Amino acid sequence: MNNFMKMFFFLLMITGILISISSNSWLMTWMGLEINMMAFIPIINNNNLKTIYFSETSMKYFLIQAFSSLIFLMSIILLNLKNNFMISIYSNYWNMIMNTALMMKMGAAPLHFWIPEIMEKLSWINNLILMTVQKITPMLLLWMNYNQMLFMNFFIISSVMIGSLGGITQLNLNKIMAYSSINHTGWMLASLIFSKMTWLIYYIIYTIISMSIILTLNNLNVFHLKSMFNLKMNYLMKFSFALSILSLGGLPPFLGFIPKWLIIQNLTNLNYYFTNLIMIMTSLIMLFFYLRLSISLFILPSNKLMINSNYYNQNKFMPMFMFMNIMGLPMCTLLINM
Repeated sequence: MNNFMKMFFFLLMITGILISISSNSWLMTWMGLEINMMAFIPIINNNNLKTIYFSETSMKYFLIQAFSSLIFLMSIILLNLKNNFMISIYSNYWNMIMNTALMMKMGAAPLHFWIPEIMEKLSWINNLILMTVQKITPMLLLWMNYNQMLFMNFFIISSVMIGSLGGITQLNLNKIMAYSSINHTGWMLASLIFSKMTWLIYYIIYTIISMSIILTLNNLNVFHLKSMFNLKMNYLMKFSFALSILSLGGLPPFLGFIPKWLIIQNLTNLNYYFTNLIMIMTSLIMLFFYLRLSISLFILPSNKLMINSNYYNQNKFMPMFMFMNIMGLPMCTLLINM
């Protein structure tokens, strides 16, 4: 696939998102979701590094998305049958089913089963799209259709717990980032309780930090934890990469702490103490394997196996990411207090 076709499918994917979030009709929203799905599948097939698995991966993604779209469409049809007495009585249940379909689309736990399996076989760039861009539509539709706190709480707690506990035993970096994405999905769902602005702050910061990590791993062509011990790079760049990893975990005083701080503060104000406690505890577990990744960078590499990379000598964005991770928190605090 040439660059023109890559750009075409990416723009088509963005078009699907814009149709879904700007439409006044649920049917057009569903159509936007389908356009987005059908545009992402050729991107998966083109950039997949492990080409032997590309048909299996794209088929899994298609089946999951098609099944959730079917449930979503069925819920739309039944909710629009307002003249039917039985349908009107159970409208809240159909709303919950619609939201469940959206949860499945973005891989929120316990409907997360497909995320680690698919991300393991995708390239880093495709993983970045799946972790960030593909969450926009389901998240915003949930915000527009959010009506039950108990339902949302279940998915928030499930996502943060499974995301943190599932990543502890993983050695494959794709799967580690997959479980990290599931955990952050729980935090983003919690941000939807308060306002779209809180979600937007979390999403932008999460995307920036994820981009800095994923682009680095992509250029280094690293897919396994043991490869992290053998990276040949200067300590300044190791330090910069480690900061991005710790920032993704929300460790103060780095940039990633800001959105988590806002969510914890808002949950406390609304007296959601149990949800708050679970989210804080799981964040500590997440920090364990983020620290494991960071420490692995500074262990002396073996002389037998070295991964050489000129990427750090050419990349002009790493100092910018390092500056944002270190100075992001104090700068945002100043802006908030102004």
